[in-house]
Amino acid sequence: MADVKKFLYVNRKAPYGTIYAWESLEVVLIGAAFDQDVALAFIDDGVYQLVKGQDTKEIGMKNFSPTYSALGDYDINKIYVEKESLEARGLTIDDLQHLVWEDEDEDWAEKDSIKVVTASEMAEIMDQSEVVLSF
Repeated sequence: MADVKKFLYVNRKAPYGTIYAWESLEVVLIGAAFDQDVALAFIDDGVYQLVKGQDTKEIGMKNFSPTYSALGDYDINKIYVEKESLEARGLTIDDLQHLVWEDEDEDWAEKDSIKVVTASEMAEIMDQSEVVLSF
């Protein structure tokens, strides 16, 4: 069996107005279904993708944000949000969806998936990834 590569999907765009956020989510779920080692990064306006309580009725688009809660079911538990991007938009981790995964090694304990990291930590995460795809 071939070695599993580390994939990092970088989300830089707001969730609506373009197709980038939705396409990223689809590609991430497909990759995870095929046992890729998947991590997500949210930078710049991409942090808006994880904001809780999104309401898209006024713009006439389907709200796909509840799909993020399924990431843990696909063993996607490395979700990095850049601290500086949150702060620049007046957001904190409390404004984001509470995303969790279940650790089978610890009797299925729920653990947080989102980790807020600095820009320099995010650069290191990108550097350690074998494949980086930006959306």
